[in-house]
Amino acid sequence: MPRPTPPDARVIARRRQVGEQIRRVREHHNLTQLDVCGRSGIDLATYSRIEQGHSSPKLDTLIRIADAIGCELADLVRS
Repeated sequence: MPRPTPPDARVIARRRQVGEQIRRVREHHNLTQLDVCGRSGIDLATYSRIEQGHSSPKLDTLIRIADAIGCELADLVRS
């Protein structure tokens, strides 16, 4: 099975922007990463990688994060 091609710089930059937006929304709601992890069932290492832009979350994971924070899904990806 062929290996997937790595994302280009534009995709990596946008992924980092999304991670920063998730962090801003979380902090706006006065939540810690541990709060979101406890509410969403996502482990801390995974959540941290998402906020840092090192990992691309699946849509299901973004929905769980939005529900845990108490915001709309669109709020997490808005730049």
